[in-house]
Amino acid sequence: MSDPQTIIMYTDGAAKGNPGPGGFGTVLLARVNGKLYRKELSEGFRKTTNNRMELLAVIRGLESVRNKGSRIQIYSDSKYVVEAVEKGWIWSWQKKGFAKKANTDLWKQFIPLYKNHDVKFHWVKGHAGLEENERCDELAVAAAESGQLKIDKGYENPEGDSGMF
Repeated sequence: MSDPQTIIMYTDGAAKGNPGPGGFGTVLLARVNGKLYRKELSEGFRKTTNNRMELLAVIRGLESVRNKGSRIQIYSDSKYVVEAVEKGWIWSWQKKGFAKKANTDLWKQFIPLYKNHDVKFHWVKGHAGLEENERCDELAVAAAESGQLKIDKGYENPEGDSGMF
């Protein structure tokens, strides 16, 4: 079996108002046989929160990693996300059924993706000139300001009633 690939992931979320229109940006980098691969992801939502977008940026990045067991180094300026995982809070939240916790729908999506890989989080100061973090911010803001805003069903309709569809 070959050594698992190390992937570097940068993430950021944005919300214009909190709640308000929001978006996320994710940049993934991997070096394979000396060649650098880069992937950028972003989406915008009509009404959401900054914390939801910070977490969704990580989720969408993890979803895009095809090889199970990959080593992934995630750089985020969200203490909410980084500390929840690195300090182990998420596991006590899960044991308590996420009682009275925000963004339960997203944390439940995150957990199996996280468990599929060898993930390490790193907190970085936002807007401090770190090139890839700044790029994620640009992607997140552009997505939030685009005319292509989706419905954040977990925020706008947390009970899961999707109406007619």
